Amino acid sequence: MATEVATMLQLPYESTDSSSKSSVGHNQTPKKSAIKTSPLKLLDPGRSKLTTVETKRIISVLDEAIFKIELISLISHITEFLDGLSTILGSELLGTLKEHERLSNNMVALLTQLQREGLLKQEDGRGDLVGTEEQIRHLQLHQQAVKSSIRNILRLFQADPLASQAIRDEAYARDLSSELFIKGLSEFRGFLFEKLLTSPLEEQEKIQFMEEISLRDKKNTETIAALEAELATAIQSRDDEIMKKNAAIRDLKSHLLHLEKFSESHIQRTKQEAEKLQKGELRISQAKCAKIQQDIQQLRAQLNVLIIDNRDSELALRKKKYKVEMEIENWIQKYDADMGEKQTEYEEVDAVYTEEKAQLAQLKEKYAVLEQEYSQIKEERRRSHEKKERAERELAIMVRAATHIQAFWKGYLVRSLLKSKRKKKGKGKKGKK
Repeated sequence: MATEVATMLQLPYESTDSSSKSSVGHNQTPKKSAIKTSPLKLLDPGRSKLTTVETKRIISVLDEAIFKIELISLISHITEFLDGLSTILGSELLGTLKEHERLSNNMVALLTQLQREGLLKQEDGRGDLVGTEEQIRHLQLHQQAVKSSIRNILRLFQADPLASQAIRDEAYARDLSSELFIKGLSEFRGFLFEKLLTSPLEEQEKIQFMEEISLRDKKNTETIAALEAELATAIQSRDDEIMKKNAAIRDLKSHLLHLEKFSESHIQRTKQEAEKLQKGELRISQAKCAKIQQDIQQLRAQLNVLIIDNRDSELALRKKKYKVEMEIENWIQKYDADMGEKQTEYEEVDAVYTEEKAQLAQLKEKYAVLEQEYSQIKEERRRSHEKKERAERELAIMVRAATHIQAFWKGYLVRSLLKSKRKKKGKGKKGKK
């Protein structure tokens, strides 16, 4: 599609170039050919391969879907000719296809029975089941079994590329609706691939270029239409004048015929004057036409010069755009390199951090154990200290008690000795008397 649009856009340029070959020198031919190919290069995608992971995934998903649809559309054909394809398919794939054929036959028989019983109503190409929950569940189980069987078949085909290619070679057996659907998907894949190859900036430039070309072509068309209208007006005025002169000549001829009786010489002289007048008017008309044609050629030459100038400016802008894109690409590469170094540095720091974090965890575990042991030791010390203080207090109490007891005992002994001395003294005094 882009090539057709570019070809249409090149038509005015080719016509103007062919009309101005006489006025433009031979040394400008390579430049023109380079300019002619520039619209095609602009409208084509800027890249030939996908660069981002997201776009590659999109295309791969679409290719896988087309591949699966191609295989699914040929399953009915494969099940009809299993004996002839048994050597290619293999035992596992052959057994899976036979199981799928059995499930499909059961599904068809079930749907036929439901439709015969009036439980299956079809509206707008879809079937609605009107029955008990058990019947609906039974039908759903059959559907899930058929879907699972198709998934297994696709998985086995993906694991066996030779069998997949052999089955895809049987494309002649595919029905028309499936073929049209696959063709539509392939066209959509091409369109999507072209869109993914085109960046938003390139798409905007294409739209701007198309608008500029459309505006330029519109202006050229208007200029040519105006010139053609002027030329048609001039030709019409010339024809009108010629018709008037011819009418005058006819009138003069008729008058001459009437006057022929009177004077042959007078008629001849009048005829010559009329012919001279006609020739003069004809020469004047031809001169006007030549002048108008010359003006048209000059305007076309000016138009061609303007087109060439615009192409030169467009080529300069393209070079500038390419230079800017290269600078942007260099900056992007530099940014990627810097980010790669930063990523490497980050990974190294993260590895050191992870190692230190592991060491910190180990130290925390050891600290927890040591803290628990320290708490136990501290508690034991506290208990021993309290026990020691309690023993010291008990010892002090016992010492104080012993001191009091000793003091009391010494007092008692002293008092006892004093009493005994007093008694002895009393007895001595009594004996002396």
